[in-house]
Amino acid sequence: MPGLVLAQDGEARSATSLEEVVVTATRQEEAISSVPANISVITEEEIQNSPARDVPDLLRTEAGVHVSDISGNRRSYSVDLRGFGETASMNTLVLVDGRKINSPDLSATDWTLIPVDRIERIEIIRGGRGSVLYGDNAAGGAINIITKQGKGFDASADVAGGSYDTGKANAQISGSHKDLSYSLTGSYYTSDGYRDNSDTRAKDVGVNLDYFASDRVKLYFSSGYHEDKTGLPGDISESEFQAGASRTDTFSPDDYSETEDYYIKAGPEIFFLNDSLFKIDFSYRNREASSFLYGSQRDQEIDTITVSPQVVFREKIFNLDNSLTLGLDFIEDESEVAADYLPGTEEITKENWGLYVHDQLSVTDRLSVSAGYRYDEVEYTFKPQTLQRIKSDENLFTGGVTYNYTKRSHVYASYSRSFRYPAIDELTYAPDILEPQTSDDYEVGFRHYFSDAFYAKVNFFRIDTENELLYDPSIPFGFFQGANTNFEDETRREGVEISAGHKFAYVDLKGTYSYTDAEIRGGQYDGNDFPGVPEHQASATTTFYPMKNLSVALTGVYVGERPFISDFANAADDQDDYFVANTKIRYQWDKMSAYLNVNNLFNKKYEEYGTYYGQRAYYPSPKINFLLGFTMKL
Repeated sequence: MPGLVLAQDGEARSATSLEEVVVTATRQEEAISSVPANISVITEEEIQNSPARDVPDLLRTEAGVHVSDISGNRRSYSVDLRGFGETASMNTLVLVDGRKINSPDLSATDWTLIPVDRIERIEIIRGGRGSVLYGDNAAGGAINIITKQGKGFDASADVAGGSYDTGKANAQISGSHKDLSYSLTGSYYTSDGYRDNSDTRAKDVGVNLDYFASDRVKLYFSSGYHEDKTGLPGDISESEFQAGASRTDTFSPDDYSETEDYYIKAGPEIFFLNDSLFKIDFSYRNREASSFLYGSQRDQEIDTITVSPQVVFREKIFNLDNSLTLGLDFIEDESEVAADYLPGTEEITKENWGLYVHDQLSVTDRLSVSAGYRYDEVEYTFKPQTLQRIKSDENLFTGGVTYNYTKRSHVYASYSRSFRYPAIDELTYAPDILEPQTSDDYEVGFRHYFSDAFYAKVNFFRIDTENELLYDPSIPFGFFQGANTNFEDETRREGVEISAGHKFAYVDLKGTYSYTDAEIRGGQYDGNDFPGVPEHQASATTTFYPMKNLSVALTGVYVGERPFISDFANAADDQDDYFVANTKIRYQWDKMSAYLNVNNLFNKKYEEYGTYYGQRAYYPSPKINFLLGFTMKL
């Protein structure tokens, strides 16, 4: 463990200075100091020491990221970049090793697909810059989860148990042999959950293989399988609480969700000229989901095929460093849905393709500029033909400039135009044909290193969105009240994101603060705050190394008041703010380690998520809970 070794030598800890790189910003490895965006990287050491048990928990302490555990059982999360509220999952692009895992329907990103033990690092790029390179769903930003690759031989097993009859076990083995590197992981998770009918069971298996056929040719393959079954406890309304309901009660004891999901991804990487690259990703994903909700059974199967060829020219132009990326994305989603409320099977096909170009030029050793363009087109077809064939297209742009006033410190400014297409089930529950949503994103900021061990980042942003896609409960639709729609007027999100960190001899400190003003501009809700978006958020993380082989981490997260989900009229009082603290103690001896996680350290009563449909309703969050685990490396 690098962190524990360094704890013996304070000078060594504070003197560490490596050029930070990301792959998400340009779909290829790039120094953070040349990217005109607010970027964060959660490292393997930070993941290992964090009290977080899953990816959304890791993201809670990042500036500009609002995380809500909807059901309180770590199964249904909302992860919101830049204040999109209820539609956060459709406006936050989530990638695993560059492979998009957002679903084409309204089901939120399944964060249980990515066990923490399989992760090497997480890259977060805020703002709409990712739309040019990745297409749909990146209006708020992009999160790329990089999994572990085989290097030197490594094998480990981990078992843990804790509150609510929670148990988990995982194992991994990785390494290399001659020209082949490999990594295999498997995990099992079970918990009865904090509330009645919030039990969950999950199994995961994953594999990564890289074969180096020559110095210039690499073949890669990855695959994963996931299955889970989870109870859905639902909300508790204000009137139900007044009638005596407890925080652990459920009024939907039969509701559940069951998922089976697997994917394969493969392709070649071929290097040519000095440092240029051609690659093509082929991937296939099958997702089957069944649920019983609001008295209805629903079964869905989605098949996704993706083909993404890409060429990267990293060659000098007039003796200036330049990286030119050209690429094509083709994605076909085929969805079949059968439900109690449908007369028969409903089939929807979504074909999406995008052509993009992006260039980054180092004008001087200190100054770099970048620009990109994407043409994107989508077509939806329906069987039976309840809707006409729908086609849309968008033109996307991005441009930015970065100036490094020291080796690692820099200022930047950028503009991006982003978009999202309607989800396939949004189209079928709308009184009118839905248009694509578009956003204009303006950013300016800086990242300053006072020393190798002390940094601060400040970013100002504004996002103006037109035709925002959302669910409006005030719109009548057939026999129902509420429908999906394009918002008739503009919404504006603007704010500031601040973060700072310092590595001392035996303590690492990190803090963040975010201010987000999300406002509806025009129409019947003119001047109202956007539901589900807190104006103020803050976090603090302390990791203490009091002695060799021992680490103690403490995190605190504050989330401010925010309108209840779906309360566009701001009719109800805001949902209460909350502060929650978590801790993890980890001790390592030889090849074994033990850890204790304690969440909600001060046993606060709070709710991360709440809705308003005529009255306020809440999803209670868990009280204090713990997880005790042991890890052994071979």
